[in-house]
Formats: sequence, structure tokens, C-alpha cells
Amino acid sequence: MDGYNGNSPRHSPKPSPRKTFSPKDSPTPSPRKTFSPKDSQTPSPRKTFSPKHSPKASPRKTFSPKDSQTPPPRTTNTTLKQLLLDSRNTPNFVDSETEEVLSLISYCSFTYTFTDPQESPSLQDLKRLKLIQLLSIIKTLIKPLDDQVLSPLFIMLSSNLFRPLPPPIHSVVSILPDDDDLVSNPTPTWPHLQIVYDIFLRIIIRTSVESLRIYIDHSFLLNLLTLFQSEDQRERESLKNAFHRIYSKLHFYRPFMRKTMHDVFLHYVFETDQRHPGIGELLEIWGTIINGFSVPLKEEHKLFLNRVLVPLHKPKGMQVYHRQLAYCVSQFVQKEPELGVVAIRGILKYWPVTNCQKEVLFIGELEELVETVDPQLYKELALPLCTKITKCLNSWNSQVAERALYVWNNEQFWKMASQAMEEVFPVLVEGMEKNLQGHWNKSVRQLTENVKGMMEALAPFLYSKCLLQLEIQEAVDHIEELRRQNIWEEIENAAKE
Repeated sequence: MDGYNGNSPRHSPKPSPRKTFSPKDSPTPSPRKTFSPKDSQTPSPRKTFSPKHSPKASPRKTFSPKDSQTPPPRTTNTTLKQLLLDSRNTPNFVDSETEEVLSLISYCSFTYTFTDPQESPSLQDLKRLKLIQLLSIIKTLIKPLDDQVLSPLFIMLSSNLFRPLPPPIHSVVSILPDDDDLVSNPTPTWPHLQIVYDIFLRIIIRTSVESLRIYIDHSFLLNLLTLFQSEDQRERESLKNAFHRIYSKLHFYRPFMRKTMHDVFLHYVFETDQRHPGIGELLEIWGTIINGFSVPLKEEHKLFLNRVLVPLHKPKGMQVYHRQLAYCVSQFVQKEPELGVVAIRGILKYWPVTNCQKEVLFIGELEELVETVDPQLYKELALPLCTKITKCLNSWNSQVAERALYVWNNEQFWKMASQAMEEVFPVLVEGMEKNLQGHWNKSVRQLTENVKGMMEALAPFLYSKCLLQLEIQEAVDHIEELRRQNIWEEIENAAKE
């Protein structure tokens, strides 16, 4: 029994398992230890020939290809064929689609100016069709794009988007704030740029943050920010959507993007006289950013209100973006009402002197801020606000005067004025009487009568007292004027002698 070899059919105890233990079929090592004499002399053969290893119980399962170290040749050939078939189908299909995308990207990387007469209109239209085809493929892709496609794709986007912009047509703003749909200088390449921006926005939405971080860096963001100077409002609108998507998705770029927008605002306010067409779109982005600030506000955000938003009221072309600016300021005041003092005093600081359109806008903005400011601050703001409103209702421009008089239809203004009646009423009474005595516009005089009636109904005794003081002051001023005239007459007479 010591010379027993489990691989030899001569020493096999039974004729039936000869095929099972043949050298040709069995790749397992020699089972000499399994049929050793020590095992055959054991009193219980069931332990040696357990159901797991017994050829009687399940010989095929014991020496199946799963338990063998090397699979049978026939099974191996079948598996390799299957793998080859799979490798021929899937990768080649992906490669063909990738090749098509790369071909489209390569063709679309060539740019047209649309101003060169030597450019072929048919080739321009062909590129537009290629861009539409590329956008359609990107929309229908199930899996995200890999680096093999993203790298040339961002090169194509950069070559089409980042281009030198023409200088602005007008250095001074000449468009009205209501002309939101006006395109002052349409971009000739817009038929291509519109699709390129759609592709760019789709890539931002579908691509992972890790992949975007590779291709969108600080330089890329600065180039995007420069494009806000485009005269074409359609391009600025598309750019605004893409820039805001990047801000929402790439959190690690948010401080840098806020700082770069700060720099654009400050440069526009303090360092240049040329208008910046994209200030309104940038403020729209900031409106959504401010809306997401948590309360209490950080100190850097309060500084942004005081050092950036408030000075943006200074430029003479601010009526173009005033709606977006007023929204940003009101968002700050709604989150922390005590910031209303900073905003209101800043607006009063930059109050226009000769620009009537800006005065009308500022009056409306002050009225909205008074509605959201903390009522505990009314006493502090009553005198400077009512003084400015009184000067406006005495304006010779009828639009400014009427807008200032309409303010007193607001209940919050009366509540604010009532917090400092002794200081506010003398100023208001003087302004009302001045309008009634000498304003040229009939409508302004009629509105002044209405406001005067409201003031008399609110505090009749105080109004009479202020009116009496005004008459006394006018008499004193008249006497002083006569005295000065007499002095000048004496001087003139002495000079003649």
C-alpha cells in the first residue's frame, strides 16, 4: 500500500472511477494522501470519504472544473471566445462613437469671424450644423465624457469663446433702463456662439466635479469674466447662466469668484469712465449669492455691502443696472435690518445733483428700504431722510417733485416721521409752503396741498406752531435783507461822492 499511486489505473480499487482519475482529465495533484494506508485503516471510512470528497456521493462535483486549479481545455476555449466576442462588440462601438465626437470637435475648433469677405458662408453654415450635431450627441450620452474627449472639447470651447472683444460703442450710457431687450451691438458670431454656450452649459451640468476641476482653473474663470464686457446681451445672458452654474457646482472656487467680481465692480466705480455692459448680469449672480448667505452675516459680506454695493450708486450710468443693485441691497437689509442705516446713509452720500433720472430711482429705492429697515432705527434716519425728500419735492423737475410727494402715501414713512416730529415737521412745513407759493407745475401744487392736509390732520397744533415759526423766520430774513441793501446803497453813494 505504500507504493500506491492514485494517478495509476492499475492500483484503482474499483473499475468505475477510472475516467475520473485518469491523467488526461484530472488536473488535480496526486491523491496519494487520500488513499494512504493510515487512512484506510481507520475504523470509520466515512470520515475519510466524506460526502464532500466521496466519489460515490458525487464524483462529478468533487472534481468539477470549479474545484480544480486549471479549468478543462474545452471550457477555457469557450470562455476565451466569449471574451473575444465581447471585446469586439463593446469597445469598438465606444471607439467609433468617440472618434465621431473627436472629429466633430476638431472641425468646430476652427473659428470664423463673420466679417471677413473671404470666408465661405457655406462653410460657416456647415460648422453650425456640426455644432448642433455635437450638442445632440452630448445630450443623448448616457455615460459622462472621459478625459479623451473632455480635453479637446475644452480646447474647442476656449478657441470659440475666448476672443478679443471690440471696444464699446459709447463711453457714456445712452440706453434707458427699460430697454432690457435691446442689443446695442450684436455679436456677428452669435449663430455659432449660441450653440457653443449650450454645449458648455451641458458639459458643466453632466461632468463630475473632479473632472471639471482639471479643465476649469483660475485662468479659465478670469477669461469668462472678461466676456461680460460683450455688447451682446444674449451672450451675457448665456454667460451668466454658465458662470452661476460653475459657482454653484465648484464650491472650492467660490472665494476666488467673489473676489474677482469685487475687483470688476471696484475698477468700474473708481478707475474708469467707460461703461461696463455686464455689471447688471454680475449683480444678478450676486443676488442669488446673497440670498444664500446664512444669518448672522459674516464681516466680509457686510464689507461688500459698504465698500462695493453702495459705491455702485455713484456712476452716472447706474440706471442701467439699478434694478439688480437695489435687489442686492434689499437682500442684505432683509437678512439684517440694522444694515439699513449703512445702505440709506450710503445712498444719501452718493445722491445725484443734476441727474433727474437717478433721483427718481433713488427715491424709490429709499422708499423700499424704509419698509424693510428695523423700526428702532427710524428716529436715527428720520431727519436726514425727510430733509432729502423735502429738497426733492421742491425740485423744479416735475417728475422728481411728484415722486417725492408720492412717498408720503407710504404708511412707513409717516411712522418714521412720527419718531422725530419736533425735528422733522419744521423741515416739511417749510418745503410745503415753498411749493405752494412758487412752484410752476400745477400738478405738483395739487399734490402738495394733499400732503399738507395729511400733515395738519396728523398734528394740527405742531403744524400751526411750525408755520408761525416759519413766518417769524421769514420776517427776520426780510429785515436782514433790507439792512444789507441799505448798507450797499450807502457804500455806492459814498463811492459816487
